[in-house]
Amino acid sequence: MSARKPFPVDAEVMAAIRPMQFRDAPRVAALHHAAMGKSLWAQLGLPFLTELYQALVNDPRFLGFVYVEDHEVKGFIAGSLDPDAMMSATLRRAWFLLGPAALPGLWRPSVLRRIIETPRYTAKSRTVSLPAGLKAESLFCSFEPRLRGKRVSGHINKVLFDELLARGHRYVKITTETDNEGANRQLLSWGFVSQGTFRFYGKEMVIYVLDLSTCERVEPVSRHPAL
Repeated sequence: MSARKPFPVDAEVMAAIRPMQFRDAPRVAALHHAAMGKSLWAQLGLPFLTELYQALVNDPRFLGFVYVEDHEVKGFIAGSLDPDAMMSATLRRAWFLLGPAALPGLWRPSVLRRIIETPRYTAKSRTVSLPAGLKAESLFCSFEPRLRGKRVSGHINKVLFDELLARGHRYVKITTETDNEGANRQLLSWGFVSQGTFRFYGKEMVIYVLDLSTCERVEPVSRHPAL
């Protein structure tokens, strides 16, 4: 594989990216719902997504960043140092908020089937061989449609990847659908390597892994001024 050039950083874009805060949750939930409306979390509704992000920002394993223009969040990325531990702790800590918020969406048969299948996700995804000790994961990324293709998402990905490496994580993984051509193309352009596929929610999923320590686009020290 040919060497990749360092990421061309736009200082103005980087200055508009900051860590996600509790007050950002409603806007982040709306962006998540608009871009990933068919995902399980989105089908549980905007109130659920809002409560979820409000709970996640208080977990030390959560890493979230937002892109802001004119004092409004226009895009975000959400990742984790350890997704399984993060979600388990969040559900235990905030079940009394998340449960009622999810109730309206729980009565849909398609949602119930997915919830029943969800506990099997970790076991199914582990059929793919991954580097030892890998826990860090990039979970969700969404921007307003007008910002797509303008490299803003590349900047916010870089912020997340730089921060993961600064915290001692050599690898990061991302799971996406095999037929999501845009996501697959972007991940390969960064140097992610496919580790294999598995079936979940009736779809074929692929797990990608990036070695942050050897990626020319990732720096070992976070460059985000707010961190």
